[in-house]
Amino acid sequence: MTRIDFYLLSDGGGAVAAACRLCEKAVGAGHRLYVHAPDPAAADAVDGALWSFRQGGFVPHERHHPGSPIEDPIPPVLIGGAEPPDSHRSILVNLAEGVPAWFSSFERVLEVVSEDPARRAQSRDRYRYYKERGYELNVFEQAADGGWLRKTAA
Repeated sequence: MTRIDFYLLSDGGGAVAAACRLCEKAVGAGHRLYVHAPDPAAADAVDGALWSFRQGGFVPHERHHPGSPIEDPIPPVLIGGAEPPDSHRSILVNLAEGVPAWFSSFERVLEVVSEDPARRAQSRDRYRYYKERGYELNVFEQAADGGWLRKTAA
């Protein structure tokens, strides 16, 4: 069953920066990820940030458009607003307001929760959705050093 991890932001750095840090860590562990960003502005922001979010760092990635071929070599991170290809079903980083219908095809879902009150409310709705369906839930709070501390396990 898919594991769901919520990452609560507290430093004002924003969801895009947090998503980049999570992508970098997962890619370093050998995973292929899909960043679900149905809002074109959010997808553009993630695309740009993965080039420069950390000095000296770069996370190989590509924008995904359904029906378009993926460049070879296949990058570990794809960014898009539609259902991803089977090659990138390890980890889903969800930057959408809702729960994608195909989330359960992933081993893990990472929900990035910004400090914005409206976005927090949407995150609470997603948390309830997953919990009502019996998914394993974990919540992590951002630490002062930018790392993550486990808050609860549900």
